[in-house]
Amino acid sequence: MKKTLYIFQSGELHRKDNSISFETSEGRKMLPVEDINDIYIFGEVDATKKFLEFASQKQICIHFFNHYGYYTGTFYPREHLNAGLVVVKQAEAYLDKEKRLVLAKKFIKGSIGQMIQVLKYYQSRAKTNRELFLQTIDELQSVLDKDKKWENVEEMMADEGHAREKYYSRFDDILNHHPDFLFEKRSKRPPLNRLNAMISFGNQICYTMILSEIYKTYLDPRIGFLHSSNFRRFSLNLDVAEIFKPIMVDRLIFSLINKKMITKKDFDKQMEGIMLSEEGRKKFIAELDKRMKTTVNHRHLGKSVSYRRLIRLELYKIQKHLLGEKEYEPYRSLW
Repeated sequence: MKKTLYIFQSGELHRKDNSISFETSEGRKMLPVEDINDIYIFGEVDATKKFLEFASQKQICIHFFNHYGYYTGTFYPREHLNAGLVVVKQAEAYLDKEKRLVLAKKFIKGSIGQMIQVLKYYQSRAKTNRELFLQTIDELQSVLDKDKKWENVEEMMADEGHAREKYYSRFDDILNHHPDFLFEKRSKRPPLNRLNAMISFGNQICYTMILSEIYKTYLDPRIGFLHSSNFRRFSLNLDVAEIFKPIMVDRLIFSLINKKMITKKDFDKQMEGIMLSEEGRKKFIAELDKRMKTTVNHRHLGKSVSYRRLIRLELYKIQKHLLGEKEYEPYRSLW
């Protein structure tokens, strides 16, 4: 399986014959291009035109993050998988109110369903407030039961937002009210506390990881269904991320904190908020990379697949739905 390359050092990326050369103050590293799926750049890195042409030829997406760990953009190579029929069907489904509503509902139900699974997992392990977990699970389920009453995307997104607030309200219980990682409230750009800093950083990685997987399909990342296709560059990855954030990002965060793998020392206070430090981002990425390579049993395929592969399979299901081959049902974890 191809690997994701994460670069935190500063340096220069070049094409060297049929490999990638990364030159730093410490020397040169040769990177075998055939083993690379995508590249995440966090350091101050210069890239030559020949390197970018080579990356495009080898179908490698390159995601850039700034000094503070904010996502700044993606070098998204020219599509190498082209199917006019899929793009036409995707646009048709977006423009048809009923067809768009069907898919948007699927993403919302998938998202809330995953939140419920996360709460069930931690409810069985909670030391206190188990009854509050059950209450929150019932509240989320009641939102799911409203799906037949949703008449537009804005209405269902508002309900999903309320459900997510209830879901977040259990984070302090999951983390045993850790004094260094109290949730307080959801805050973004900038995050106002350590837990929010981890959520924001993890979500950005999730969005870009799904974007890399979309590139390997016939789907167009610019046409989403839950998130409007407007002047933002990509939106389909935001839709699909709703399903994977609870199990990819949130559960990883709980594990990192509860196992004391990340502590308050791994954060920097900025003028406007709090961010993971470079060391904190390295720890987060290292554990996320391990998690994405972890295999789980896929109940429909009857075999084990990695978390990363689960994302690609989800995209194939959406593609089949658009082509009228099989109705899309969002993935739901059983653990």
